[in-house]
Amino acid sequence: MRVLIGGGSGFVGRELTRLLKAKGHEVTIISRQPGPGKITWGELESSGLPPCEGAVNLAGENLMNPLRWWNESYKKDLFSSRIDTTKTLAQAIAASSSPPHSWVLVSGVACYKPSLTAEYTEDSEWTPFDLLSRLVKEWEAAALLPETVAKTTKQVVIRPGAVLGRDGGAMKQMLLPFWLGLGGTLGSGGQPFPWIHVSDLAGIIAHSLEPPADTPTPSQQVFNGVAPALNTNYEFTKELGRLMRRPTIFPVPGFVMNTFMGSERAVVLTQGQRVVPKRTQEDGFQYEYPDLTSALKEIVGS
Repeated sequence: MRVLIGGGSGFVGRELTRLLKAKGHEVTIISRQPGPGKITWGELESSGLPPCEGAVNLAGENLMNPLRWWNESYKKDLFSSRIDTTKTLAQAIAASSSPPHSWVLVSGVACYKPSLTAEYTEDSEWTPFDLLSRLVKEWEAAALLPETVAKTTKQVVIRPGAVLGRDGGAMKQMLLPFWLGLGGTLGSGGQPFPWIHVSDLAGIIAHSLEPPADTPTPSQQVFNGVAPALNTNYEFTKELGRLMRRPTIFPVPGFVMNTFMGSERAVVLTQGQRVVPKRTQEDGFQYEYPDLTSALKEIVGS
């Protein structure tokens, strides 16, 4: 299978590329920079979709970029880097004479309203309530294919929680403070912490790229890209501290997070949602890291 990956050189993209190549698939990355095994977004717009059986979009400015101050220009980049690339890919698929059999968008769980009690499955109804949920709404809408194309191309949306792995994502910024013994809960610590190991997220994407067994439905199939374990930020913090043999006695108050990160962005860490991968499991996906201990052991190597 030939797979085209938008944003394939990022943290999740590298893991997905490795997995697909190990399964014997060919990968072409859409990137801002040209190079071997790559095409640019400009080339995609001017020359159209290269021959492929699967397409994935992972492109987007990093929400947790510590080098970017939370301001209007950054918010604009968060939206345009996701929505414009998704539209470009969806339009290229729609215009292709032989569109791929699977089209996968990776968005996020920010569409679900933070709550200590509500549990969200893929069938939960939701309406935008803040900046990031509006982003998810517009992002997923940008991926929709015309009905004529949707008859042959399966449309999938995967909504991951915090993606955990050694080479990037949430863990990259957390490991140093924890090694220094400065790790602690964020905000109250009681908030749900939906997470997934990067290998499992790559696995769910690869699983979604498989050719559809039946005629695809015209709507998007949604999969929650989270581990089946339901954890809180406190449980995550304590388990990471235990495996690293470091104390976790320095909680970071919510107002500090809001001040340094901007309250619209800090909400991702200070609040959370109980997200259940109901359809992901029903579809037969087998997790390699279903619980925090196995996931964090792989990352910190204990």
